[in-house]
Amino acid sequence: MEALYGEEAVTPADTSRTYYRAYWRLLPLLLICYLVAYLDRVNVGFAKLQMLDALHFDDAIYGLGSGIFFAGYFFFEVPSNLVMRKVGARKWIARIMLTWGVISAAMIFVKTPTMFYIARFLLGAAEAGFAPAIMYLLTLWFPARYRGRAMSIYVMGAPLAFVVGGPISGYILHAFSGNAHLAAWQWLFLIEAVPAVVLAFVVLAFLDDDPARSRWISEEERKDVLAEIRAENAGKIDHSSAGAFLANRKLWQFCAIFFCLIMGLYALGFWMPSLIKRSGVIDPFAIGLYSAIPNIVAAIALYVSNRSADRTGGRRAHFALFMLIGAVGLATSMWLSAGPVVTTVCLSIAAAGVYSCVALFWALPTSLFVGASVAAALAFINSVGNIAGFVSPYLVGMLNVTVGKSEVGMYVISAFLVLGAAMTMRLPKTLDDK
Repeated sequence: MEALYGEEAVTPADTSRTYYRAYWRLLPLLLICYLVAYLDRVNVGFAKLQMLDALHFDDAIYGLGSGIFFAGYFFFEVPSNLVMRKVGARKWIARIMLTWGVISAAMIFVKTPTMFYIARFLLGAAEAGFAPAIMYLLTLWFPARYRGRAMSIYVMGAPLAFVVGGPISGYILHAFSGNAHLAAWQWLFLIEAVPAVVLAFVVLAFLDDDPARSRWISEEERKDVLAEIRAENAGKIDHSSAGAFLANRKLWQFCAIFFCLIMGLYALGFWMPSLIKRSGVIDPFAIGLYSAIPNIVAAIALYVSNRSADRTGGRRAHFALFMLIGAVGLATSMWLSAGPVVTTVCLSIAAAGVYSCVALFWALPTSLFVGASVAAALAFINSVGNIAGFVSPYLVGMLNVTVGKSEVGMYVISAFLVLGAAMTMRLPKTLDDK
């Protein structure tokens, strides 16, 4: 049974200055945390350039190992978010970052496919709950009119992980090649794990769980912010039981749409270095530089698209449009196949579309659910949808090996993006107005 959440609506004072202060207080740290998280998740794509030959792995092993990360993510996502609700986002995000940093560094010990699979599974289990915890934190701090922009700034960490991490990863592979102690790909995992461990302690020191417990806003500002968020939540859904929650059809629609989005997101994340190499770029550092370009474009596009969606309210149409843009860019990157410049342009279009959709998507379920239901929904949708994080790299890798044509897998991924756009337009129009 569903129930409306909240109290009688009130009209709060002007809180815009407080929200902009919250942007500067929270979002730079959250963006950096997500950047490091995403880098540690997908740096295997750069390690692949040397790791596969060194360990005698093929694309199918790589695809399965890359994707099995999301099996750990799937099984531990909802339990992680339930614990987060009890201990608070600050402590739980710090715990997540510390454990994933340690496990990411342990990738240097991988010798066999089984060890590769286990390490990736454990990394997914360690990171489970990270993204939903941050998104839940944003629902406590920002009403809908500010939340899309806040999510877009946070999600910028994903493309910026490639802008910063691409050249750095390429440089590490180049500079540490021939090192007597560890292979260059091992140095890559070790060096890029350190920031996660350091940031765990920064989060503990500086992050605030919610306005009620913040240490930097006045009592009057705290009351106004809490009043506005409480008033907005008055018309949202909170579920009385797990059965009522799972019976909500819109929940499963969100899961299916997010699944299609993640198919495209990780096709880009795990295969972009290989696609650039396929276009004729050989040097790892040059591949890193080329891979930064699509992600710079994506960072700009996701901010502009989400600000436009906040201003106009047309979230469904924005999301569907950028899903189609992502599909076109990904498909043409394979179809044209005319050298590094054309490939980079096509990948830039794909990245702009797909990354914009990550922030655009989360404004939809957070406009419908509230309370325990929004925390559960964020974790559940992220958990179920991220099964695509397993399917996408494994499917592309398997098709590369069995069909012998690398473009087939990307065409299939593009079709998933088109399907996700179509399903989005079948969501209720009322979500545009929230």
